[in-house]
Amino acid sequence: MRSFVRSALAFVCLACVGCAGPSDTTPSIAPGAPGADPTWSNAEKIGIGTAYEAYDAAGQYSEQSPTAPISKVWFSVGEDRITEVMWGLIHEAQIREIRYILVGFDGVMTPESQSAYPIKHDVDGVRQPVPVHMQTIVFDGGETELRARAFTDPDNQTLISTFQLISEREDLRVFAYIDPALANTGTGDRAWIDDSHLYADDGDAAVAIGGLYRLNLAQSVGFVGASDLLADLLAGETFDTTGDPRGNVEMLLEMPFPPGAPKGGILYFGFGEDAQAAKASVDASRARGLTEISDDYIAGWTGYLASLGHLPDVRAEATDGGDLASMSAVNLKIMEDKTHAGALIASLSNPWGETAPADQPQTGYKAVWPRDFFQVASAFLALGDVDTALAAYRYLPTVQVDEDTPGNSGVTGWFLQKTHVDGEIEWVAIQQDQTAMPIMLGWQLWQAGILSDAEMSESYQSMLKPAADFLVNGGRPDILWNSEFEASLGYTQQERWEEQEGYSPSTIAAVIAGLVTAADLAERFGDPADAVSYLAAADLLESNLEAWMFTTNGALGDGAYFIRITRNQDPNDKAMLGDNNGRPGLPEDHIVDGGVLELVRYGVRAWDAPSIIDTLEELDGAHDDNLRVRYEFPGEHLGWRRYGNDGYGEDGEAGTNYHEIEGGNTPGQRGRVWPFFSGERAHYEMARLNGLATRFQSNHPEIVQAQWRIRRLVSSMEAFANNGLSLPEQVWDGVGPNPFGYTLGEGTNSATPLAWTHAEYVKLLRSVADGAVWDRYRIVEARYSDSPANQSAD
Repeated sequence: MRSFVRSALAFVCLACVGCAGPSDTTPSIAPGAPGADPTWSNAEKIGIGTAYEAYDAAGQYSEQSPTAPISKVWFSVGEDRITEVMWGLIHEAQIREIRYILVGFDGVMTPESQSAYPIKHDVDGVRQPVPVHMQTIVFDGGETELRARAFTDPDNQTLISTFQLISEREDLRVFAYIDPALANTGTGDRAWIDDSHLYADDGDAAVAIGGLYRLNLAQSVGFVGASDLLADLLAGETFDTTGDPRGNVEMLLEMPFPPGAPKGGILYFGFGEDAQAAKASVDASRARGLTEISDDYIAGWTGYLASLGHLPDVRAEATDGGDLASMSAVNLKIMEDKTHAGALIASLSNPWGETAPADQPQTGYKAVWPRDFFQVASAFLALGDVDTALAAYRYLPTVQVDEDTPGNSGVTGWFLQKTHVDGEIEWVAIQQDQTAMPIMLGWQLWQAGILSDAEMSESYQSMLKPAADFLVNGGRPDILWNSEFEASLGYTQQERWEEQEGYSPSTIAAVIAGLVTAADLAERFGDPADAVSYLAAADLLESNLEAWMFTTNGALGDGAYFIRITRNQDPNDKAMLGDNNGRPGLPEDHIVDGGVLELVRYGVRAWDAPSIIDTLEELDGAHDDNLRVRYEFPGEHLGWRRYGNDGYGEDGEAGTNYHEIEGGNTPGQRGRVWPFFSGERAHYEMARLNGLATRFQSNHPEIVQAQWRIRRLVSSMEAFANNGLSLPEQVWDGVGPNPFGYTLGEGTNSATPLAWTHAEYVKLLRSVADGAVWDRYRIVEARYSDSPANQSAD
């Protein structure tokens, strides 16, 4: 890295020699406003990045942080381009894409291949990946390569993009194409050029683009879809401004190659509330120098990795040498807002972005779901990052419904379905697992000695007791559209896939664990009467799990298994479920899902409980492709879909993206395999291994086989990662048309990287290292170990 940085520096110091000054002619105005309808960028990211920043003494990001000033710029990369840049809050997109175009004497060159991978640096004597991805685009049968990297300035609001051209050809010209999407939309932008910078703005957001040289060798601005900027520029026609009309703008500039200088270049993308502030960011970064910025950026991440006390143990259990474990830690930390410490998002992407309209501000997955949030916070704890886990817990009141929640006049205590990182409400359905999990996280932190008795006492009374009371007592919400549903014990408005109401094994597993841990806290910091109430409610749910959700006359296999969800307490009535993202609903006994394994993970059911063993047969059954859940991939890797008849994915008949067809959902949509289910299944196998270890010697065939299954599932998760070591939400399962050219097991355009998947992988490796399930709540296991339902038939 450093040798490339220095050669690039040598180039840019010479590049300004002979550049022309500002023009005195009347600015030319680009036609075609407002341009084409905008969309977001592809959600299959190879990698993501931002500068590492440290908390201040209060666990916040501020001017008192040891790494202040705080950089609030994030980016993602594909194989051949920067796919998005965010600035401000983590969901506030400002640029849709940045890419380099190579032009020779015979026209625009077509890449023959492109790839990207993270570079590695020394961390305590071990080379580990950091979030600087080398993008390599190959032309001319390998005779020409363009290599690009991106990173941010830890001390400024600036993204830096560098490239190097490796070729013997003298006719080549390199152009940078930029598609702004300021203020988190692709509309309402304007763009212009002065003598040394390109600019765009929209409202309170602006970007300035500059280098260590003037950018007026050849440059132009215009409206997307209204013209071909490159063709016009090569023909000698350029535009200085998009004028007064605002719209979907674009920019193009040529990178100069002075004689004798290395064929490389540097661009600084500065952000601010207006053009002047954005230019100040560029100037400040330019003054620091590329080498200093690059060294600081890399040192921040290598220092963070070195601070993770459990990372060496976690890496040791990987089958890939530990690289995915390190990048998982980095990716999880990247996906935290830097205005609201502890605000952990689901993914730095907008699902199926290139066909998703960008005419209105959207968060996509760049938002807070308490369920995903819980998984990530727990993973930080597994890595030894106590500070981030604690910041996350302290953030949670921001997204809990209370008397002061805007627009609320209904029941309180529950946690909002989805919010912006600043707490702005987005979705308001009640999901009971998302209310139970903050209790589980708090108890986990308290048990680990991270939360003091004093802080837990206050937190229990102000946050966790209201949550537990809601789980027990339920009630009617009254916020935005949600005023008709009546919550009650175990009956959720939406289960963990946010699609169906009723009694769900995965939801109730979390509710039971939440209530048992809440009871423990109530005994210590509240009222013993509350503890009695919480335990009674948990016991009621536990004792009725099979009665309410285990069918004995189902349509699959031998007819005995846990169903995904039921809208009443009769799992044998074959009641119809609602549609699944456009896919017509089926009778409840047609659908199984892996969420039932949460009962084992949290300690509610033993690994060999008869109802669990029976359900595994149908979960892994060879059903038709609509109802089938388990799939095999090359290399003996295994993956599972969310559930049969899942519609959250590409259209399996038309071959289009999710929601691509006008009108929204289509009956042919098909949810694919989700890699984190390989981790959830491995956690079940870990519980199984622990159980077998009480019966057999370590060399017993059943012990050896269980260890092999766990290893196989660890390897499966690693196989689903892309070259940038990013783990996706969904991977291609080989069913239906494939116009996107996905290979089997490759991440689709749903969302990559997904924080939950990285968190599951980290927790799996920690579980293997510990020899015990990381998320198993011993207090829950102890309470229900003697339950009749947990008694094995053996």
